[in-house]
Amino acid sequence: MTSVQEKRTTDELKALAEQAGRDLEDASASEILAWAAETFGGRFCVTSSMEDAVVAHLASRALPGVDVVFLDTGYHFEETIGTRDAVEAVMDVNVITLTPRQTVAEQDAEYGPRLHDRDPDLCCALRKVRPLEEGLRGYVAWATGLRRDESPTRANTPVVGWDEKRRKVKVSPIARWTQDDVDAYVAEHGVLTNPLLTDGYASVGCAPCTRRVLEGEDARAGRWAGRGKTECGLHG
Repeated sequence: MTSVQEKRTTDELKALAEQAGRDLEDASASEILAWAAETFGGRFCVTSSMEDAVVAHLASRALPGVDVVFLDTGYHFEETIGTRDAVEAVMDVNVITLTPRQTVAEQDAEYGPRLHDRDPDLCCALRKVRPLEEGLRGYVAWATGLRRDESPTRANTPVVGWDEKRRKVKVSPIARWTQDDVDAYVAEHGVLTNPLLTDGYASVGCAPCTRRVLEGEDARAGRWAGRGKTECGLHG
């Protein structure tokens, strides 16, 4: 069978993504994921930080057995690994865990301990960006849980767009959702969430670079606090 990628050139995929972004702007998250499932089939995956399993749950209804890609950086909270294991056990998804080329000990030996404190951009590149780029090679499109209300840097996130860095279609089905929408979906469907979300963490990343947020701060304020950094490089 000819794959979607073989049928369409990169320019055609980019045009497809941009058109879908316009056409699906007002569509529901379920409709957006149904479009992705129909268009890309098994060449579509979901990425999840295991902060919650909302997008994985939505995608599993559109494409049962969908691949859910998780980056195990070696620095995750135990609660995050536990959430991944629970998602794999109870949801109709295929969890794929990606790991960096180096263990934390090997990275420490080459770059020195606590690289995340000295050069967080390099640490993220080694432990997140590069493994994801390698892990996504077999897919034409990938879904994220990005939301416009999370931070100013995400305010213009399209529901479907073009990932120029990886040359793939990028789907953000809950881009227009608010935190209230997420909470309502979680409550209605009993979706798994990371226990840290009820312990003062509004956004969950690697343990050394994540803190609880203060009242009035946006959801991303607890990530790389005091370092002038708000993104790991996966999304810009």
